[in-house]
Amino acid sequence: MTSINIVCIGKLKEKYWRDAEAEYRKRLGAFCRLRIIEKKESALPGGAPAALIEKARDEESRAILESSGGALIVLSPDGDKMTSEAFAALIKKYADKGDMTFAVGGSYGLSDNIKENAAAVVSFSDVTMPHQLFRIVLIEQVYRAFMIINGRTYHK
Repeated sequence: MTSINIVCIGKLKEKYWRDAEAEYRKRLGAFCRLRIIEKKESALPGGAPAALIEKARDEESRAILESSGGALIVLSPDGDKMTSEAFAALIKKYADKGDMTFAVGGSYGLSDNIKENAAAVVSFSDVTMPHQLFRIVLIEQVYRAFMIINGRTYHK
């Protein structure tokens, strides 16, 4: 069974986010071993200088890389946009080869280095989302992908 890691910056703070995550974890148990690894977010003051932001982005990206295994798929607003079917094909491609890790950066994004070393860089949308919401969207889309891969019906 494929192992999927989601390595993300920050924690799910509210119970409703944790409940949503638990529901999709349960559903995904039929298809993969899901592991969510939370890394500490850099605490920067408002209006921090660009150099400090870049340093935080590099440190967070390094922490993600240290916890990654298998094919690295980075989620970034500047990545490739794809349909749910294309995302399912991407997951199938790497699931057939072994394990994979999805990287979700913090509020300052991810370093160019992690993007350059990724197997794929994917964007779900041009809109800005809170990171906690995005994490649930990612888990739901991974579940949707496995439903598509396995030819199962799922709400459209």
